[in-house]
Amino acid sequence: MTKETELELAGPGGRRLACLHLPGTGPGVLFCAGFNSDMMGLKAQALAGWCAARGQQFTRFDYSGHGDSSGEFAEGTIGAWFEDTLAVLDSVTRGPQVLVGSSMGGWLSLLTALARPTRVVGLLGIAPAPDFTARLYRDRLSDAQREQLARQGYCQLPSEYGDEPYTISRTLIEEAQQHFLLEREIDLDIPVLLLQGQRDEAVPWTLALDLMAKIRSPEVEVQLVKNGDHRLSEPEDLERMFGALQVLLGRASN
Repeated sequence: MTKETELELAGPGGRRLACLHLPGTGPGVLFCAGFNSDMMGLKAQALAGWCAARGQQFTRFDYSGHGDSSGEFAEGTIGAWFEDTLAVLDSVTRGPQVLVGSSMGGWLSLLTALARPTRVVGLLGIAPAPDFTARLYRDRLSDAQREQLARQGYCQLPSEYGDEPYTISRTLIEEAQQHFLLEREIDLDIPVLLLQGQRDEAVPWTLALDLMAKIRSPEVEVQLVKNGDHRLSEPEDLERMFGALQVLLGRASN
């Protein structure tokens, strides 16, 4: 079985991006992780094994400020992580790609598909979170945290998963507005599948329906998982992910 190759990519702005690339048949699969997550998460690892068993090209990477890539998480922005994703797509992957985006990675996948319409032939969103910074600011920050953002330019948020608190910046919140998608039609004509848990406390399940309505393509499907949480990383969730990806790869190959 072919093994993944470790790569270090000279990314935009001098950022060093850590990547793992598995050569294989196309269309390839490019995984985009979530906010404050990395390429060693359970879904990424599971996809690597699934693609290796099929001989499918697969690429995963860490955004700047995440995992093994350079930079500070607190200094990151949606625009910078979008640039990182484009750099990996352009420099590491080969041929047409199906993007798999988890949470924030779903937002970045949509932006990438819009920017590279000849390269991206399908998209799988797992609890996709376009425009999540607006909801983060509105719904999760206290008045004291908003005041701290305005005064100091940053504040700390507790992790939803028991990890160390992490820092978000006013720059992240403000810069993200340049990349909002839900205020207009999303001009994609590729097949899109969205997996969404109805017990997701980070992303309302109704957002998947809103996103489906915004995407221009007639080939958009939403699978709601009644007991699914935000991570969708239980064994049955991973099998559902594999099945959805197989459908997209089949459509892209026709």
